[in-house]
Amino acid sequence: MNNNNQLPLKHVRVIDFGQQIAGPAVGMVLADQGATVIHIDPPEGPQWDHAANAVLHRNKLCINLDLKTPEGLAKALELIAEADVVLESFRPGTMKKLGIDFEQLRQQRPELITVSVPGFASNDQLRREWKATEAIVATTSGVFNDMGFNRVLMGVDPSFSPVPLGSSYAISLAASSTVFALFEREKTGRGDSIEVPVAAALMEGLCYNSIEVENMPRRYINMREEEIERRQQNNIPMDISYDDLQEYLDPFFKTYRCADGRFFYCVCPSHRNHARRCLEVLGIYDEVMAAGMPDVADLHLPISEWDGETSLGVYPLPKKWAHLIAEKMEKAFLTKTSEEWGVLFGEGQIPGAPHRSTEEWVNSEHTNSAKLIVEVDDPVHGRMKQPGPLAWFENSSDELLQPKPRKYVTPSEALEQLKLTAAVETITRPQNQDIQPVSGKGWLEGLRVLDLTNVIAGPHSCAFLGRFGAEVIKLDPVTPLYDPMIGIVYAFIAGQGKQSALIDIMNDEGRNIFNQLVKSVDLVVINAPERQIKPLGLDHESLQAINPGLLFCRLDCLGGPRPGPKTNYLGYDDIIQAISGIMTRFGGADTPEEHAHIGTLDVNCGFAAGLSIGLALYHKLKTGEVTRARTSLSAVTNYAQIPFAFDYEGRPPFNTPSGRDILGNHELSRFYPTQNGWIFIDSKPSELSNLEQIEDLQGIASTAHIEEFLTKAFAKASSEYWAKVLQNAGIAAAKPNSIHQLREQNSRLADGTAGLDNGSYSFSIMPDHPSGHKVTHIDSYAIRPTEAAIKSINPTQRFGHSTRDVLSDLGYSHADIETLIENKVAGLGWGKEYLPS
Repeated sequence: MNNNNQLPLKHVRVIDFGQQIAGPAVGMVLADQGATVIHIDPPEGPQWDHAANAVLHRNKLCINLDLKTPEGLAKALELIAEADVVLESFRPGTMKKLGIDFEQLRQQRPELITVSVPGFASNDQLRREWKATEAIVATTSGVFNDMGFNRVLMGVDPSFSPVPLGSSYAISLAASSTVFALFEREKTGRGDSIEVPVAAALMEGLCYNSIEVENMPRRYINMREEEIERRQQNNIPMDISYDDLQEYLDPFFKTYRCADGRFFYCVCPSHRNHARRCLEVLGIYDEVMAAGMPDVADLHLPISEWDGETSLGVYPLPKKWAHLIAEKMEKAFLTKTSEEWGVLFGEGQIPGAPHRSTEEWVNSEHTNSAKLIVEVDDPVHGRMKQPGPLAWFENSSDELLQPKPRKYVTPSEALEQLKLTAAVETITRPQNQDIQPVSGKGWLEGLRVLDLTNVIAGPHSCAFLGRFGAEVIKLDPVTPLYDPMIGIVYAFIAGQGKQSALIDIMNDEGRNIFNQLVKSVDLVVINAPERQIKPLGLDHESLQAINPGLLFCRLDCLGGPRPGPKTNYLGYDDIIQAISGIMTRFGGADTPEEHAHIGTLDVNCGFAAGLSIGLALYHKLKTGEVTRARTSLSAVTNYAQIPFAFDYEGRPPFNTPSGRDILGNHELSRFYPTQNGWIFIDSKPSELSNLEQIEDLQGIASTAHIEEFLTKAFAKASSEYWAKVLQNAGIAAAKPNSIHQLREQNSRLADGTAGLDNGSYSFSIMPDHPSGHKVTHIDSYAIRPTEAAIKSINPTQRFGHSTRDVLSDLGYSHADIETLIENKVAGLGWGKEYLPS
């Protein structure tokens, strides 16, 4: 494998009109990978006046243009004429009104790629004209009303969070789609026009929160859900305290206080080995087993056939065992500091991590050594610590890890740089009359992928590729590693569109099958720490010996572009939430809580893996070089915290809103109760004159008590009234929705389409899901190209469903296959039922 001294997008030229977070961040991701990016702000500067702009505009040349003047528009069009990609994030139709018509530009230059990242979809007739700030998209998309079982039990509704989830998902989706379009253009000469609405990206990111499985077996209902049901049935208020909440939490999925008074998050559910190692390192394993803890051999059997009521590795545990184990764990954790437990868990390959603030994360030894945090000499703030790259190749050059600061130039200097970049490119794609007609195919049709991943992030990365036409073979062991909750329930989303084969690759016959599969594919994907790769035979030399030219992608928890002291620690989404400050911000420093959305970081890590895979495919097609693509949960958390994940000398305190009681960012950006519910207003002091023009708000510009003023005013009318009045006045505002409401209003019977025509929200109902349950889930609809196809991917089949087909395709006879199954080298399922009862 070559040391990758050339960044993959070195000769790509981008014009970035993006504002707020998502649009500029997409430009930053492309610039990090070597693209020449010209960022254009209006004369008055960026819409979002924030220190994070130093992050969003690194590696860019920045200029100011007034597109409302003939001169400014002419200069913009002159720059676009030299570009490969044009990026914007305004309301639909805004660019055209300003004189920049993407459809017309692509008629003149079919090689051009345009990328739009609006708040709401252009075909969302209700919301497309709304002022779609981060908080308004979140409010409308159910983010603040569906914040998990904890918040339901505590009666916290609405529940604000300052984490910009919508933008974080849109960044990965828009950047990856741009790279896939560049990959396709390299083959056909054609560009594309792509839209990625932030609302749709957000809904895809929250896919595990919005899925509905009818008649879910009771074994998957946890203690919090049971208590919610009990209170609802008996009209008991949802009013339990944070302290009382602890008795409803699974002991292996819980926060514990340590000897230093700080907290540690244990994440060991659903995996027998992890739970056992956890109890052993705490010194209480023998006590628990002596108390009579059963040991069920096959957790994928129906509970009625178990030889005990529960077992280590089961989630959720029954209340009796949960309380017994939690009591012992609470005492054990008090014997060492949170940092000491962090080392013991990490070195012992046990998932868990100390709770830390974002400030501590940004300045930690690990993030800085691993280059998850890099340093940039910004012209405004001086030496800054900033998030590292979202995706990278193994052995990436130092150039990737030494970003250049934003640089302010004139339009003429920007144009000159674009021409210089073009002058040194060797064009290898079809041009002019050789540009191919629209094919109507997916960007990745013909790509064959071997998926060796598990849980959420890894499987989601390969499911993500399927919508673009990739063929994915999911390979799992004959004996499952996880219980059905994580192993099967989570796969309802992450297993879509895949063939599923069960093969034991740890014996000679199984290994031979594995090697044949490796020979048959273009890409292998796994989520695992570095220490596991060579023993599994997945190092570069071993794989290239089997299949020269094979690409490889690896996701992990704490990995970065360079080694760090925690690089090989095991982990999940929740661990990174704890150690990077998300849980502290969400719950508060003294009562940290997991951000309530399942897969908050996991799903985005899957999207980021798609980006890294796209870069590897493009780089190989351009240069012939074979690379190993990388991303991690730790890289992804930095992008979910772009407004917070940086530091510099003299930086104001990290005192962003946190805890359960906050209702917003400040008095002009928060929830207020109305006559019949709530309204979220997302305004700022510069808009007080606009608010003053609203009859019911006259006097707001002169009051010193804005919160009190708005509280009284909003209480006099309905949420619907205030949303309409404020929106008509040009103020960002919205009535909160719940995910349940959105699913009820925007679901249809699965019709073989991806839902691209259904506005900002689109769900499919599958009454005949292979699981035997009626399932409703979000569509794969956030990425919307004009020319390339997006497939509606098939529902997840039972694990092992395709074992015979996969073996047959490799040339095995029927008799050979039956022998492999009989000898347990291959398998057809993990239990008697798809979803064990």
